[in-house]
Amino acid sequence: MLYLSMKKNLNLPVALCLLGASCLIVLGAMTAGSAVTLLKKQPAADSSGIVLVKNANGPTLGYSTSSGIKILTVDGLSFKDLNKNGKLDKYEDWRLPVDDRAKDLAAQMSVGQIAGLMLYSVHQAIPALAGPFGRGTYNGKLFKDGGIDPAWVTDQQKEFLIKDNLRHVLVTTVQSPEVAAKWNNNVQALVEGTGLGIPANNSSDPRHSAFSGVEYTAGAGGKISQWPDQLGLAATFDPAVTEQFGSIAAKEYRALGISTALSPQIDLGSEPRWVRINGTFGEDPQLAADMARAYVDGFQTSTGSNEIKDGWGFNSVNAMMKHWPGGGPEEGGRDAHYAYGKYAVYPGNNFDEHLVSFIDGALKLKGKTKMAAAVMPYYTISYGRDVKNKENDGNSYSKYLITDLLREKYGYDGVVCTDWLVTADEAKTPDVFLAGKSWGMENKTVAERHYKILMAGVDQFGGNNDAGPVIEAYNMGIKEHGEPFMHVRFVQSAVRLLRNIFRVGLFENPYLDVENSKETVGKPEFMTAGYNAQLKSVVMLKNQGNVLPIQKGKTVYIPKKYVAPNKSIFGDVTPEKWEDAVKPELLKKYFNVTDDPAKADYAIVFVNSPNGGAGYDFEDTKKGGNGYFPISLQYGKYTATEAREHSIAAGDPTEPGITNRSYKNKSFMAANAMDLKIIEDTRMAMKGKPVIVTIAVSKPLVPAEFERDANGIVASFGVQNQAILDILSGAAEPSGLLPFQMPANMQTVELQAEDIPHDMLCYTDADGHTYDFGFGMNWKGVINDSRTARYVNRVAKPVISIKGGTVAIASTTAGAKVYYTTNGTTPAFVKENEYSKPFKAAKGSTIKAIAKVYGVDNSSMAEFKAGE
Repeated sequence: MLYLSMKKNLNLPVALCLLGASCLIVLGAMTAGSAVTLLKKQPAADSSGIVLVKNANGPTLGYSTSSGIKILTVDGLSFKDLNKNGKLDKYEDWRLPVDDRAKDLAAQMSVGQIAGLMLYSVHQAIPALAGPFGRGTYNGKLFKDGGIDPAWVTDQQKEFLIKDNLRHVLVTTVQSPEVAAKWNNNVQALVEGTGLGIPANNSSDPRHSAFSGVEYTAGAGGKISQWPDQLGLAATFDPAVTEQFGSIAAKEYRALGISTALSPQIDLGSEPRWVRINGTFGEDPQLAADMARAYVDGFQTSTGSNEIKDGWGFNSVNAMMKHWPGGGPEEGGRDAHYAYGKYAVYPGNNFDEHLVSFIDGALKLKGKTKMAAAVMPYYTISYGRDVKNKENDGNSYSKYLITDLLREKYGYDGVVCTDWLVTADEAKTPDVFLAGKSWGMENKTVAERHYKILMAGVDQFGGNNDAGPVIEAYNMGIKEHGEPFMHVRFVQSAVRLLRNIFRVGLFENPYLDVENSKETVGKPEFMTAGYNAQLKSVVMLKNQGNVLPIQKGKTVYIPKKYVAPNKSIFGDVTPEKWEDAVKPELLKKYFNVTDDPAKADYAIVFVNSPNGGAGYDFEDTKKGGNGYFPISLQYGKYTATEAREHSIAAGDPTEPGITNRSYKNKSFMAANAMDLKIIEDTRMAMKGKPVIVTIAVSKPLVPAEFERDANGIVASFGVQNQAILDILSGAAEPSGLLPFQMPANMQTVELQAEDIPHDMLCYTDADGHTYDFGFGMNWKGVINDSRTARYVNRVAKPVISIKGGTVAIASTTAGAKVYYTTNGTTPAFVKENEYSKPFKAAKGSTIKAIAKVYGVDNSSMAEFKAGE
């Protein structure tokens, strides 16, 4: 790439002839006035058809010759004539404030163009897949048919980009950074030449998770930097690590053409059975808030020459925090992607704590961007939380939650985007993943759902490629409120959506340097930072007799790993299999290895958290049942004798007549119960020699089943096996802390409240260590440092005392209120449970007490049995 500085006396056409076909034009002061001039000879393009024009005192402009746009000059500065009218419109003037530009452009847009801007595409793989999820064709052919460039734009993408004016594309898998960059350039060239020249704002769900079998080599690059799962970031208890992740991930995203992250997931993980707890920052509101703030600051902040204004710039990625107002308190742990998990419940009356990670975290940044650019409500019906309209509809349909609470009470004017498919029709049974999730609005039309969402204050529809229903909703609004009202409403959303595209510089240059993308994504220093974070996230739970680290030269035995049969969301069935837990070639770099336990000094058993089911089985309904089952956090058979007699919420059109979702007295065994047997068999085979259990943790689990069979226990949260081996061998020291409680048994899981964190009886091991939130060990023993001082026992556990049958409860935290029960259940934070004075307790009654500071946190559970 050649750089040419254009000064007053340099003739532009001559300079272009000198440069030839590939150039970067640098424009300085060329005219004294403010006249708008269309360059008579436009700059030449590089081999891909992309032209770069550098302003001496402004941003570099990028455009494609195929788009048909031209360059305007004003006062010697260059601007893109995106609407091709030969004039410099406000939205084309990069010198103006973002809001001025967004308002000008929104005012020029038609209803159809704004409706397209409100769409967010279904998942798009690059190149397109042949299966049912993100299927795409190229001139009618599938990619697998051959002869197709993987960076081409699909037929379906062309249709929704041109016909439906869609500009927000959700990208899933990409073949390589090179292909991603070329595809981005092809998409941007296509939309740049259409209508008003609005660029595509491509997005991604999290894509930096580590793969267990991949080996890290210092100084080597990779496909993309690999970091622990979000729970693993939480386990570091270090927001600086999370901010570093955000900053690095943003640079890699921008190199892939991604400018919006559908993250972070900042739901409070207060319900231990919920399958999506692995994507959260754990169960503590203050830790979650600090991590959310760090994550968004890292993603959104540009510095130095990459900053455009107020921290936003060419390295910035819009962060979409999710899921408002917290998707964690799913009844029974069942997930709201399915009709059987549509209800979030609040038996503890603890709604306020679920907002802390939003209002004190992602909406209260330390950086100059101030707050997360976008928010996504969850699928759930936040049951009984609409205190104004008394509606029980999905969160995206709730005007109370979106407008009254988020926008008006908390002052949020960013983009609100629904979760995917909330406006589509649901399936015929409650257990279908690839179907609509229009909870509470199942019996309305698709257009009526769009209208309800618009009136709730939402700006965008996730997973909808079709502008038709949005325009229908607009016309419904005209009938009810008149066209001036609906026009203002549409423009309001358009400004919010455009703001996020302007702030990251896409209007000036949405194009990527392919070679730079290849060098940036997975560069060695990014890989090293990710691997170091993995090491910091590993939690050592047990180290009996200082059995760890394993001494150099020792011989280890590692049993095969059992992979349970699995049925995917598409219905594909994977049979059970046995495989190496760790690649032998990697293992031999650390230890001597044997297949004979008798010859081993140590055994290392690799297992996964218990796969305790989803809480529903449609086959049960064919036998006269209601379909509902317990979700288990243990490997062995579990019978839910302590479950609720009646569910808090129930009801869905797919299950007429079912008004109670209770699973009381039903049983379930984990699909991977074999993992427990492997631990037990290994213990027997080792005949008293040390057994180390390393668990890939995706949610809390009951350690009581296996703890006494293990001399050492290490928990990981989405890391490479190599990181675990570095810990076990002593190459690195464990420093991670538990981001949630580990329950003593399933009884305490059933008795806890879905919406209250820290409310379980935690497991205590043979060494007397309790696996509570914030517990972890290093080589010296239990960790007590600045991290535990900040986050653990922020609200102190109440002290229960009894004398002569009279119970007194005390809190040592200023401003805390104490709530209690005498029947062994978690106390709800309601007036009738509030402690005010000593009381009499019947012998044998179980007293539970929690201290709470509103809007901050609550303590862990204090438990006392009267008469003991």
